[in-house]
Amino acid sequence: MGARIERITFPGSSGASLAARLDLPAGPPRAFALFAHCFTCGKDIHAASRVANALTDVGFGVLRFDFTGLGMSEGEFANTNFTSNTEDLVAAADWLRSTHRAPQVLIGHSLGGAAVLAVAGSIPEVRAIATIGAPASPEHVTGVFSSSLEEIESTGVAEVQLAGRPFTIRKQFVDDLRNHVVTDRVATMKRALLVLHSPVDNTVGIENAAEIFLAARHPKNFVSLDGADHLLSEYSDAAFAASMIGAFANRYIVDESGARDAPRATAPVVVAETSQGVFLNHVVVGRHRLLADEPESIGGYDAGPSPYDFLGIALGACTSMTLRMYADRKQLPLDQVSVEVTHGKVHADDCAECADNEVLADRSGMIDRFERVLHIAGDDLTDADRDKLLAIADKCPVHRTLESASSIVTRLADHDHE
Repeated sequence: MGARIERITFPGSSGASLAARLDLPAGPPRAFALFAHCFTCGKDIHAASRVANALTDVGFGVLRFDFTGLGMSEGEFANTNFTSNTEDLVAAADWLRSTHRAPQVLIGHSLGGAAVLAVAGSIPEVRAIATIGAPASPEHVTGVFSSSLEEIESTGVAEVQLAGRPFTIRKQFVDDLRNHVVTDRVATMKRALLVLHSPVDNTVGIENAAEIFLAARHPKNFVSLDGADHLLSEYSDAAFAASMIGAFANRYIVDESGARDAPRATAPVVVAETSQGVFLNHVVVGRHRLLADEPESIGGYDAGPSPYDFLGIALGACTSMTLRMYADRKQLPLDQVSVEVTHGKVHADDCAECADNEVLADRSGMIDRFERVLHIAGDDLTDADRDKLLAIADKCPVHRTLESASSIVTRLADHDHE
C-alpha cells in the first residue's frame, strides 16, 4: 500500500509554528500515532522514518514533528525545556484531534521516549506507548553535555556541541529536567507499554529500560535491539524496531476506519467491498488476503492493484511459471525469468498482430492489448534456447484464456433476496 504524505504546521505550546509531517496509509487510517524524536534530533531521523513507514503499511496515520527551535520549526531552542517538549506533544495531539482523530499510540525515541511517558496521562485517547532507547529519568540527557554543566550552573548558560552542531543550554533547561520523575508517571499511566532498547546502547544504558519496565504495570513488553546503536543508524535495526512497534500497536488500538472485515473464503476467489471509498475491495483467495482498488486519479486510494493490474499479474505470473517448468523439464541453463506486462486499449485497425488471431481478426473498434516483455537470464543459454522460450510464453494457460472467448455465468446468491 502506497503511503501519502502531508507537510503541515501547527502552533506549539509557546505559539511558535512547528513543522510536521503526517504520513498516511493509502486508505482511511485505522488509527493515528504520534512520534516524539530524540534530543536535538528531528522528525526526519531514520528511526522516525522507518517506524512511520511500518505503521502506514498496517493502516496507521503517523504525525511526527520538530520540537520548538529544532529542524524546520520556529522558536528558540535555548528557551525550551522538557516541560515545553511535553506541552508541544499535547499541542500535536490537539491538532490531530481537531483535524483528524486523536492519537491512540505514542512513540518516543530517547528523550522523546521519556516525553511520551510523561505526557500519556494528558491525552485520554492514548491506548499504547512504545519507547526506543528511552532514559528512565530526563536528567540523564545532561550526560551528553556533562563537561559544560559547571559552566551552566555558575553562569546560567553555555554553548555546547552536540553531534557537531552548537546548541545553547540554559540553567532553566537543566533545572527542569531534574524536576521530572518519569517512572512515577509510568506506574500510574494504565496504558499498554512496549520498551525497546539495545543492550549495547552507549548513550542510554540498558539499565534505563529495566527501570522503566519494572515501574510499569501490565500489559508491558520488552524487545532487545541486539547490536543496535542508540540512533538505530543501521537500516536493519530501525526496520526491526519498526516492525515490532507496528505489531504491538496493532494489538491495542480501536479500528476507527469503519472498514468491514474481509469476508470468509466461501469460493476460490471472493471479492467484497471494504466500505472505504468508492472502489476499495477485499480480495480473498484461499488463505491469502489482498486489496483491489483504483488509482487516485479516478477517485480511488491506490491501496491495491486495479482489476486490470490483476489481469496483468495473472499473465506475468503464469508466463514466468510456464517458462520455468519448460526450462527445468528440458534442463535449460535458465537462471531467472522476469516478466513486464503493460495493458492498454488500441483500435483494431492499429493492431498489426490481430490479423493472426482468429478471435480478433474480424473485430472493429477498440480492443484490449497486453504487451509482455521477457527478461531471460542465463549466460549459457543459446539463441535457439531463447527463441524457444519466447515461443513457449504463448503456451501459458492465462495467455490462452485471454486470447480466447470465455464463458462467464452470473447469478444472484440465493440469500441475497430473502
